Amino acid sequence: MRVAIDVRKLHDFGIGTYVRNLVHQLARIDHETDYVLLCRSRDAGLAASLGENFRSVTHTAPNYSVREQLTVPLSLSRTGATLFHAPHYVLPPLTPCRAIVTIHDCIHLRFPQYLPNRLAYVYARAQLWTATRRARRVLTVSEASKQDIVRFFDVPESKVTVIPNAIDERFHQAPAETDLVRVRERYQLPQRFIMYAGNVKPHKNLERLIDAFVAVRRRGFDDLGLLLSGSQVSRHATLRRAVHRYNLHKQVRFLGYQTTETLAVLYRLAAVFVFPSLYEGFGLSPLEAIASGTPVVASNVSSLPEVLGDAAVLVDPLDATAIADGITRVLEDADLRTELHRKGLARAGRFSWEQSVQRVRRIYEEIEGES
Repeated sequence: MRVAIDVRKLHDFGIGTYVRNLVHQLARIDHETDYVLLCRSRDAGLAASLGENFRSVTHTAPNYSVREQLTVPLSLSRTGATLFHAPHYVLPPLTPCRAIVTIHDCIHLRFPQYLPNRLAYVYARAQLWTATRRARRVLTVSEASKQDIVRFFDVPESKVTVIPNAIDERFHQAPAETDLVRVRERYQLPQRFIMYAGNVKPHKNLERLIDAFVAVRRRGFDDLGLLLSGSQVSRHATLRRAVHRYNLHKQVRFLGYQTTETLAVLYRLAAVFVFPSLYEGFGLSPLEAIASGTPVVASNVSSLPEVLGDAAVLVDPLDATAIADGITRVLEDADLRTELHRKGLARAGRFSWEQSVQRVRRIYEEIEGES
């Protein structure tokens, strides 16, 4: 069996986390299968670090381009791959071998208004439709996403397998006191702050989070800060306008992409982690936060209740007052914080990359054995 995996989105915020953990866990549990990694030139050395049964093939074709529809199948043919795993929804129709695809969510179909234009919607729908038809198996990360895939693309439920994401083990480990002090001083953090981590796409609902933050401060928590961490967060014009509107320049901090080590510290320093997203295929950031022992306030929609269970305060993300009420409850109720801490650690312990990737590996074998 020779499995090719598209790892070109290795450094992305969400899918990159999936790809990184997929290949590193495969390297730990499987020393027999030949793996071919389709990667960017800067990641050409990744395969050598994983093991002798891994090798890299560099790709220059941009993601979501016409060129990748031709170059990816060509690479698969040249490498003799017997199975291709596309960890995103793009699966070229000319793929010459058996294939599986991981579809993390159906955000483009649920919220087409957030795409740049009509053509982007047509492209996304066409690619998703092709992937669900062309793949031998569709993997997804939550039951909520599975139901979306089944409904939008009319595929049998038996073709879609739910294998949840998990979190890096470093979020389970308490950082050293020196690391806590170093990060607090480096970013000049207030004593108490609300935290959000993730990208800044419109469905993340961060403008309502700022509205809720203002409401909480007006309830007497005027020492509270807000920390927004994520890729290019400071470039989001509507968020900057919201900060200007409320004159919160000193209270709202925008941080860019952070390493796992720094995120682990920031979670533990935060008074509350808030995740008001309108739609999530899984919701990795709030799971990382509860694994860090931080109380979480999150949306009561899509996959988040499924992932977080009763280990978070769940609120209506369309109502800024409801978000503010959830934050206020956590700040005021010490017993609630203790309960969320206990339940959060137990809940996070149910998710394991090793177990999830072992299931992916078994699916590789199942498909390879099919006639």
